[in-house]
Amino acid sequence: SHFTAVIFCATSAISSVAMGICQSDCFSGLKDALDSRPKQKRKILMLFGPPGAGKGTQAPKIVDMLSVPQLSTGDMLREAVAAGTEVGKRAKEVMASGGLVSDDIVIGIIADRIKARDCKNGFILDGFPRTVVQACALDELLNKSGEVVSRVVSFDIPHGVLETRICGRWIHKASGRSYHVSFAPPKSMKLLPDGRPDPGTMKDDSTGEALMQRADDTAEALKKRLSDYDSETVPILQRYDERGVVRRVNANQAMEVVWEETKAGILN
Repeated sequence: SHFTAVIFCATSAISSVAMGICQSDCFSGLKDALDSRPKQKRKILMLFGPPGAGKGTQAPKIVDMLSVPQLSTGDMLREAVAAGTEVGKRAKEVMASGGLVSDDIVIGIIADRIKARDCKNGFILDGFPRTVVQACALDELLNKSGEVVSRVVSFDIPHGVLETRICGRWIHKASGRSYHVSFAPPKSMKLLPDGRPDPGTMKDDSTGEALMQRADDTAEALKKRLSDYDSETVPILQRYDERGVVRRVNANQAMEVVWEETKAGILN
């Protein structure tokens, strides 16, 4: 029966994830079995793109448009530890020992967070999944509530233009607002005699608070980050592309044009 097909494939997929293996055939069958379900109420989005593609600029606009929260794995992890939840305690022990938080702990944290009231209409996942195995585990979590990822937006841009973008980027840590010395400078910015921005003048337009640059926003770090993105994240896009939920946005355009393409990709 239809229900049996869903249970069989979900059970097989759970076993696959446990072994660190993602079996595309099973998930293909799961997709077919779920296609006839009623349309889900929550909009569940993922944003992908190499570092510097503009996710940080577009994400707040998506949050405002859909009235859904943007969920960062780092923020969720810190909140769970601070709240002393069961999975938060497990994460705290791992971090205290200097270890890396495992996928099952992160999935547990996400499972708790998406039950919150502000996620009733949906949510945007930021920074997860990063591997195909994590994507498998996330799909299984959503399947438990009869849901699937409804839209994946991929911000595509040639790697060659990213160094200029990355090395000129400044952010307001508290809000996540992003600035760029060439493309979107803060109103307060002043230049030094050599043409570089004076760090003391880099202030957030709204609060006047100091902006910062990420430690890995350097040309050297960018090479490794792009390599990691190509090897680990691109296969996730291929996986969701097969389900017809990926919308690709040309991120090498004016921000206003990128936003119009992003909006159309989400709503259509």
